[in-house]
Amino acid sequence: MLEAWLSTLPSGSPIPVRRYNPRMSLSEQIQKDITTAMKAREEHRLSTLRMVKTALKNREIEKMAPLDDKESQQVLTTLIKQRKDSVEQFTRGGRQEMADREAAEIKLIETYLPKAAGEEQIVAEVRAVIAEMSSPTMKEMGAVMKNVMARFAGAGIRVDGKQVSDAVKRELAGK
Repeated sequence: MLEAWLSTLPSGSPIPVRRYNPRMSLSEQIQKDITTAMKAREEHRLSTLRMVKTALKNREIEKMAPLDDKESQQVLTTLIKQRKDSVEQFTRGGRQEMADREAAEIKLIETYLPKAAGEEQIVAEVRAVIAEMSSPTMKEMGAVMKNVMARFAGAGIRVDGKQVSDAVKRELAGK
């Protein structure tokens, strides 16, 4: 079959080559995973991925331009924060099955984000920034937060601002 197709090409003409881009955008990866979830009949995964795709598309419409990966990651981070709030609310309301569902959505969404910093890594960065700033006080908490968040962003590590804030408060309270 290939030989028959090749014989139709004029002699000496180059064979068309299909280019493959191994680096997919976040939206493309999610679309591919939606298709996979449909084929595997994974209802919960499919509904979560569709929700993520919709959030990305809505943000793209608001911006009136395609999203880059950093903006897409911001949207996913927002979705995770919303889910964490929901887990808290459902747990307080005695709706554990709903809290478990939201927690499962968080885990799925996190797979599309860079790795998150652990508590010990956050504390280490906070201490390093405080040491560089030569004994800041609680009044300078904003400056410490800004420097710590910039370090994590520069390293491409995802970090929860609330965890950083708590660590900064603990470290500055001891001074």
